[in-house]
Amino acid sequence: MKLLGAVIILIATTWVGFEFAKRLSERPRQLRQLKVALQSLEAEIMYGLTPLAEASENISKQLPKPVSYFFERFAYLLMTKEDSVQSAWEESLKETWQLTALCQSELEVMRQFGATLGQHDRDHQQKQIRLTLAHLEREEFEAKDVQNRYEKMIKSLGFLTGLLIIILMM
Repeated sequence: MKLLGAVIILIATTWVGFEFAKRLSERPRQLRQLKVALQSLEAEIMYGLTPLAEASENISKQLPKPVSYFFERFAYLLMTKEDSVQSAWEESLKETWQLTALCQSELEVMRQFGATLGQHDRDHQQKQIRLTLAHLEREEFEAKDVQNRYEKMIKSLGFLTGLLIIILMM
């Protein structure tokens, strides 16, 4: 019976370690997806002359989840409510951000971008998108660095924590 309990504890703590490590590897991937989305938004605005709601809906269909949820929700709010672009952007961030592996610093970058969205002419909007892309590029570099430094350690830590618990219980 003790052996079965020890195996269950070891499996559970190892799984927790792998789940934490998965968040570290998801963050750079989702940042890349967010950058692709903003580049697509830039193309839709600058060259396609597509309305913002329609552009967001198109982008949501091109991206994998959970980043697509944000643009889907943003498009829905723009089409159904008469709120401002900024309030729809904020509400979309609030509703979907917890589904991502992204951090507070990325949330702040997206909030700052949302504050300027739809308030300027196309050229100024393009500059704002490029500025946001530069910030996200920096965040992606940092996320890769954190992933490279800590991913293996967190996986090992989950396993070793299980071993420690088993040793203490015996």
